[in-house]
Amino acid sequence: MPRRRRLAIPHIPLHVTQRGNNRCACFIGDSDRLVYLDLLATQTRLHDLAVHAYVLMTNHVHLLVTPNTPSALGKGMRHVNQRYAQYFNRRHERTGTLWEGRPYSCLVDAQAYLLTCHRYVENNPVRARMVERAEDYRWSSHRANAFGEHDPVLTSHPLVVALGRSADERLREYRELFRTEDAAGTIEQIRSATAGGLALGRESFAKDVARALDRRATRGKPGRPYKRQR
Repeated sequence: MPRRRRLAIPHIPLHVTQRGNNRCACFIGDSDRLVYLDLLATQTRLHDLAVHAYVLMTNHVHLLVTPNTPSALGKGMRHVNQRYAQYFNRRHERTGTLWEGRPYSCLVDAQAYLLTCHRYVENNPVRARMVERAEDYRWSSHRANAFGEHDPVLTSHPLVVALGRSADERLREYRELFRTEDAAGTIEQIRSATAGGLALGRESFAKDVARALDRRATRGKPGRPYKRQR
């Protein structure tokens, strides 16, 4: 069964997940991660896709991005994935597919869920018990977003910039976000919306998305077709 058309609207953030094919490792060494991040920085800027947060796990990647054009997500991620797969196969003397098809993604209601998605993405290594704190993991955006380390991949979302009147205040408020953990229900909401290609947010947000794209943006009841909003 073909996957549904992706939900994507310019200037609305998306949580994106890209997995290795059959859950295989897509990063074997630090040099792999450095190459991926270099491609992510160059190709997303080239295709007008702003990256706000990321984490590179062993066999998958999480991103929080905002496309500034209708084609930004598709083109940006396609170029990153194709070029990285070519590098990875050449470097590790392998053939075949590296990635599990195209990325999964969900539109994010920025006012309600953007900061939650920041925390969800950067806390992945903590939930996986790889580190005790998000700042202990090198291969994520957390050190840049929380401590001000330079990271050429990132473009700060306006809501993150608005956390403080000065850089120090903004960084301090960002770190405060990580003093509490997301509830299990919130984590499941993010995962479910991403896997289903749905909208993550308030009911009004989902209705606006459905009207804009003329398709359902939330899970429907079995047997009931989408009825276009007038």
